[in-house]
Amino acid sequence: MANGANPAGGQPAGQVGTYVDPYRSFQFKVEIQGVTEGHFTRCTGMGMRIQAIAYREAGQSQVVRRIPGQLEYGDITLSWGLTTSRQLWDWFMAAVKGQVVRKNVSIVMMDADGVTEVMRWNLISAWPAEWNGAPLDALGREIAIETMTLVYETLERG
Repeated sequence: MANGANPAGGQPAGQVGTYVDPYRSFQFKVEIQGVTEGHFTRCTGMGMRIQAIAYREAGQSQVVRRIPGQLEYGDITLSWGLTTSRQLWDWFMAAVKGQVVRKNVSIVMMDADGVTEVMRWNLISAWPAEWNGAPLDALGREIAIETMTLVYETLERG
C-alpha cells in the first residue's frame, strides 16, 4: 500500500485517532414543567422498543416473517432525596384523584464540567403512574429516597 494506507480504507496505518471520553452517568439533571424542587439522584428505564409482529405467508407455512408493529416507550423511574417539598407528591395525588396533569419532562446530560448541556431527552405529555416511599430503617445511615415512575406519549432527543 502506498503511503501507509489502510487496506480497509479509513485512517493510514500507524496513525492514532482522537479518543473521546464518554459522558458520565452521574452528570445529569431532570427538568419537570412547573416543578422547581427535587434533587434527583437516579433516572432509569429510558428506552424504546418496536414490537415485532410475526406472520406466516400462505403457501410457505414453514417460513415465519416479522414486520414492525407498535412502538413502546419504557417507563422512566426517578429517584430523589425526601424533603418537605410536596410538588411531586401533589402531582401524583392529582392523578390518584382522576385529574391527570400531563407535563413535559426533560432529562439533560451534562458535560464533565457539570454545567454544559450536551444532550437532552424530552418526554412529552408525561404523568406519574407509580410512587414508592423511602424505605425506612432505624439502624441505617442512608438518605431517604423516594421514587416515582412516569409514563409518557413521545420521546424526543434534542
